[in-house]
Amino acid sequence: MGPEPTVPGLRPLAPIPTALAPTGALRAKIGAVLFDIYGTLFISASGDIAAARSESPQGAALAQLLARFRIQEAPEAVLARFFGAIAADHRRAQAAGVDQPEVIIERIWQSVLGWESRSKARDFALAFELLANPVAPMPGLSITLAALREARLKLGLISNAQFYTPLLFSWFLGADSAALGFDPQLVFYSYRWGVAKPSPRLFQAAAAACERQGLPPAAVLYVGNDICNDIRPARQAGFQTALFAGDRRSLRLREDDPACRGVRPDLVITELPQLIDRCLTGRTGRPAG
Repeated sequence: MGPEPTVPGLRPLAPIPTALAPTGALRAKIGAVLFDIYGTLFISASGDIAAARSESPQGAALAQLLARFRIQEAPEAVLARFFGAIAADHRRAQAAGVDQPEVIIERIWQSVLGWESRSKARDFALAFELLANPVAPMPGLSITLAALREARLKLGLISNAQFYTPLLFSWFLGADSAALGFDPQLVFYSYRWGVAKPSPRLFQAAAAACERQGLPPAAVLYVGNDICNDIRPARQAGFQTALFAGDRRSLRLREDDPACRGVRPDLVITELPQLIDRCLTGRTGRPAG
């Protein structure tokens, strides 16, 4: 494992096992594997970057952060303005026709705190995120990426994200995403597009990018932890799908969501290295469930 972040707020995390077991098989041979990040490649205390916004740091931890940045306001007042600014930004984007809006988090903080400095707002946003949504690499992440990379499979990312999300790879694995084998043409972060999962737009863009590299959607496997945000839009884009069920925090089966009724992944995996065998042997068969 590479060097850990030196920023404050990091604490050790381990996945919490789920009741699911590995199952399923690929429907066809694949040439690319695209991943979600939060709750799939990285343990997330909230399970997802969006969920972290509703589980923000409270009390002493947030008060200390505000004091560090010389913000003389009650934590509750700052949080109220923060969530209000996000909601207002979403309303503006929805009025312009965006189905699942994504914010630029440092702009939100600039507005909330009245700062002109983008750099200062980014420093605060990063510290706030580490309190709200602690992360750590999923067990087996490095060996899984290495094996897929050595097999010459294309690697990509489709994830709800902010500017600090790409930093996770350097912090924990000692290399940026490109050095780890992720093709920059197959990386789709929500903050860069102004739209978040489960909007089909990111998946459609990824499918088009794969097609340009000679990979039809059926030759692409998408791996995520959420039936609604990951499996459903990936299947709609024509991808094969793998549900990552290795951490109870992040597993989202969405059994009460009518829109996800009957949506089944091709694979269920409970550890990332299980992808190695399933992707490299070319075994095909019936989907999970």
